[in-house]
Amino acid sequence: MTVFIKTKTNCCGRSWCVRDPCGIMCAVVTWLLIAYGQVCVFLVLIYSWDQYPIHTFLNFVLFESFSALAVTSHLKTMMTDPGAVAKGDCTEETVERMQLLNGHTAIYKCQKCSSIKPDRAHHCSVCERCIRRMDHHCPWVNNCVGEGNQKFFVLFTMYIALLSMHALYWGIWQFVLCVGAEWQKCSSLTPPATTLLLIFLLFESILFAIFTAVMFGTQISSICNDETTIESMRSRNAMMDEEERQRNNSWKNLQLVFGGPFGLRWFNPLANPFVSRPTFEYSV
Repeated sequence: MTVFIKTKTNCCGRSWCVRDPCGIMCAVVTWLLIAYGQVCVFLVLIYSWDQYPIHTFLNFVLFESFSALAVTSHLKTMMTDPGAVAKGDCTEETVERMQLLNGHTAIYKCQKCSSIKPDRAHHCSVCERCIRRMDHHCPWVNNCVGEGNQKFFVLFTMYIALLSMHALYWGIWQFVLCVGAEWQKCSSLTPPATTLLLIFLLFESILFAIFTAVMFGTQISSICNDETTIESMRSRNAMMDEEERQRNNSWKNLQLVFGGPFGLRWFNPLANPFVSRPTFEYSV
């Protein structure tokens, strides 16, 4: 029997949502940029349906699929508890109990949120909490990226990169088609308006394809090396024994983050991942 422990989208009885004005603004901008792509699709890009129905249909399905997966991944990253440690749990009674359970090992207290600080946890000044295996705080998802939601963040960067690259291809294809047809019956708008829409779409696609592809690669490298962004900027050897690092192979680290053996579950933003190494290693 396999035991799974799933992440939760609530913390201390409340839905998890960081009330940061800057982060909320960035999240709204993200949705607006995706919505702009939808505007371009319905006002310009699908107008090649009469000439190329199969090509247009396939591109439409791909674009909408990537959009839906990107938005779902974004919402899951934003609304999922990244691994917050309970505030104010560092009482004398709790410390004594944990020292008895752990063989009188050292217990670390966060001076900012008065919580018992687990290994590899860091305090986030925006979330005002200690986050387990915190990678970084990302304003674009208005949340920390940590133990509980890293999978969703990786999927978000991947699907935005795929969406941007696909929009770049489709936008160039439509632009060439419009030029060849002298802007006749290739859009519901006037030629100047169509040109402006396509140019901005291409600019947006190039910018975010590069940005999210780099972020995706950085995240995968970080997972394979079992090293968060914060840890990579510090002396990692002081935080983890070399012997333990050698025991953790890349494939196992990927399975830990994405939730088990390789399969469709890895790419599903609705499938929750494992939340701790002991859960993964000792489930039978």
